[in-house]
Amino acid sequence: MKKLILLGAVSVFLMNCNKKTETVAPKAQTDTITTIEPVVDTLGTKSFCYIGATGKDSVFASIDDNLGTITGKLSYKNSEKDSSKGDITGFKSGDTLKLTYEFTSEGKKSKRDIYFLQKDNVLTEGIGDHKEEDGQSKYADEKKISYKEGQTLNTADCKVVTKALK
Repeated sequence: MKKLILLGAVSVFLMNCNKKTETVAPKAQTDTITTIEPVVDTLGTKSFCYIGATGKDSVFASIDDNLGTITGKLSYKNSEKDSSKGDITGFKSGDTLKLTYEFTSEGKKSKRDIYFLQKDNVLTEGIGDHKEEDGQSKYADEKKISYKEGQTLNTADCKVVTKALK
């Protein structure tokens, strides 16, 4: 009987040795500092101003970009030719601003397409053949617009541009 009790005790002991003891690790409590990130408005209208000069001729542009919808004002001040001033409306397609320029020159109101390539805070005017369509001068072929020799406009102080556009 002693052998049976001893054998039972050893078997219980061995079974207890095979059990893994699981201990719950205490959760480390750390002090956290809550930081509030500033809210960046990515949905509002963005305003940009540009000036370009070639010789004695200059161009002033004030552009408002509202999620790709473009509005603003544009003025060409030419020294030996007639100047023009008016409104621009259109949209942004990739890095190109596709605009309609409604302007007054020599007392006559006109409309024409004008495209600008926008890269690194610089606007470059697209040059291409135009055709008259529905009383508006439009690019004959958008694929043949060249930006290599177009007027270049650089970012400028909006106070200066606004004064020139009045």
